[in-house]
Amino acid sequence: MSMFKVYRKELMWGGRKLVLETGKIARQADGAVMATYGETTVLCTVVAQKSVKPGVDFFPLTVNYQEKTFAAGKIPGGFFKREGRPSEKETLVSRLIDRPIRPLFASGFRNETQVICTVLSHDMENDPDIVAMVGASAALTISGVPFMGPIGAARVAYVDGEYVLNPRRDQMAGSQLDLVVAGTVEGVLMVESEAKELSEDVMLGAVTFGHSGFQPVIDAIIGLAEQCAKEPWTLPEPSPEAASVGKRLKEVASDDLRAAYTETVKQLRHEKISAVKQASMAKLAEEGLNVDLAVGLFKELESDIVRGSILSTGRRIDGRDTRTVRPIEAEVGMLPRAHGSAVFTRGETQALVVATLGTGQDEQIIDALEGEYRESFMLHYNFPPYSVGEAGRMGTPGRREIGHGKLAWRAIHPVLPAKDAFPYTVRVVSEVTESNGSSSMASVCGSSLALMDAGVPLPRPVAGIAMGLIKEQDGFAVLSDILGDEDHLGDMDFKVAGTENGVTALQMDIKITSITEEIMRIALDQARDGRLHILAAMSRALTTAREDVSATAPRITTFNIPKDKIREVIGTGGKVIREITETTGAKIDIGDDGTIKVASSDASASQRAIDWIKGIVAEPEVGVIYNGKVVKTVDFGAFVNFLGSRDGLVHISELAPQRVGKVVDVVKVGDVVKVKVLGFDDRGKIKLSMKQVDQATGEDLSKKEEKAGAEG
Repeated sequence: MSMFKVYRKELMWGGRKLVLETGKIARQADGAVMATYGETTVLCTVVAQKSVKPGVDFFPLTVNYQEKTFAAGKIPGGFFKREGRPSEKETLVSRLIDRPIRPLFASGFRNETQVICTVLSHDMENDPDIVAMVGASAALTISGVPFMGPIGAARVAYVDGEYVLNPRRDQMAGSQLDLVVAGTVEGVLMVESEAKELSEDVMLGAVTFGHSGFQPVIDAIIGLAEQCAKEPWTLPEPSPEAASVGKRLKEVASDDLRAAYTETVKQLRHEKISAVKQASMAKLAEEGLNVDLAVGLFKELESDIVRGSILSTGRRIDGRDTRTVRPIEAEVGMLPRAHGSAVFTRGETQALVVATLGTGQDEQIIDALEGEYRESFMLHYNFPPYSVGEAGRMGTPGRREIGHGKLAWRAIHPVLPAKDAFPYTVRVVSEVTESNGSSSMASVCGSSLALMDAGVPLPRPVAGIAMGLIKEQDGFAVLSDILGDEDHLGDMDFKVAGTENGVTALQMDIKITSITEEIMRIALDQARDGRLHILAAMSRALTTAREDVSATAPRITTFNIPKDKIREVIGTGGKVIREITETTGAKIDIGDDGTIKVASSDASASQRAIDWIKGIVAEPEVGVIYNGKVVKTVDFGAFVNFLGSRDGLVHISELAPQRVGKVVDVVKVGDVVKVKVLGFDDRGKIKLSMKQVDQATGEDLSKKEEKAGAEG
């Protein structure tokens, strides 16, 4: 008899079997589920500390998604043969899991909680991210911690006008949409997507399709929990003291706090709010009330005042109505040596964005579970502490920076030109220089302008806007272009990016579970109006991409050579290609299909490299005159190297019009000479003549030299 008591739930979902199993692996965790979809398996565990650390006034939740290379039958590359720091994908999936589960923990739960999702097997068809989200939801639901789930999650593609639930990797190649949606039975909690300029109706349809598509998964998790869930944790009862402290805080601080929120300048407003907070805490301390408790209640009072004011008056913290976008200033060409640059300012949010063009040698090599691939478009987002008027630690990018950068990447990526039409590697860096609401969307706008300033032929500019929501019972207000405070105190963070033709990226995080399809539709329509307004403001700086790339950017020339000539261009151990690059200064990429890309900001350097390569691969033509170099002399003539790797013999009788006694009287090794191809001998060796070059007319010679390759 087995020592394990295993519980399983199986269902067919999206054409493949989903299996949720617990009771065998990681039994000391509060909750542990092995989730398998197809042959992709993720172990998801949950552990929560049994007590709360003193002084913790927030919910300390950590989500770690990790991919083990053995899952794909691989050994890690590099010197250290073990997994290192989290990859960008691992960080993004950790955020993807965190976002929908965080709002569902019971209010007031402060126990440190850790969710770890480990990819154990990858079948190269089913992305582990959805499997990890489902497994994490199941592990939380059976763990006994106060999690008000479960959630479900699904990926949605849009192929040939039809939605596809959980598409396989090969299906994604033909999809106009990559959308991940998560939520509960009641509604949607999280959306992350990239789209090829799709309409708002198609995007909303994808969200609702995904929401209905993962309902069977929620049912399966509930069924598993009914069999094996642990006893739910007992939460402490609300303190009677909290009610009395909250009531007194409201009496002491409400009027002054309401007045502070009428200040429209962010820094001044925060100073006034801080002063109200200090004064009210001092007052409560004099009265002998619990100040530590009051500090936590102060944020709730702020929320009540701001939310109530917006719902009752329709006016916001900075005096705007719900639809107005803050003033916009857009400038391009700010940095003379950069290939493309822009400064995008919207209210008190500003991004300085720089685009740099490179060659194939600058592509990022990504070692993923699915295999190694190269990325030719990079977008990096930085959020220095001075952007919010603070002094803070500078270090490597955190999860927030990586997540915001990827959102901006998804917004721009669908409109980038194809690699064969624009053979550059592109890197965009967004430095957030001011922040008060949606710096990621400012980065989208700035990236679009910087790319067009660099001469990247975007078909249409891209803009982004962040929407918010205030909802109380049946009343709600959708807010365009939210401030930072509205983001913190609101019920929704809804970011939409796109062109005048449609949506390219949609990201949504809902903090409540009662959002309706009607609210999402209103938010999308209002976001479209805001996006068009922002695009119009951007057009005052630049309407289309510049006709040519920046003068400081490399010029890339693409041409093809026969595949059987690639080896000659590279040379033994790379000797030939290395000599060409070192001599001319140009960068050269050689594709397996014979595609050659020569790049240099110096046009003459590029041309020298091109002529050199074409000379190597060219076949000698009878009657054509070429430049060459004498590489060897013998009694009966001189051997001359031309067309890069071609050698031919100039017989002593063809060295000069007059009779030649000794070869060295006419040429020596190292001499640069002109030779005419006479033909080929019985063994295929090339016969050359210097004498007939001298006899050629100047006119004939000039025509033939146009055809001739030049020795580097």
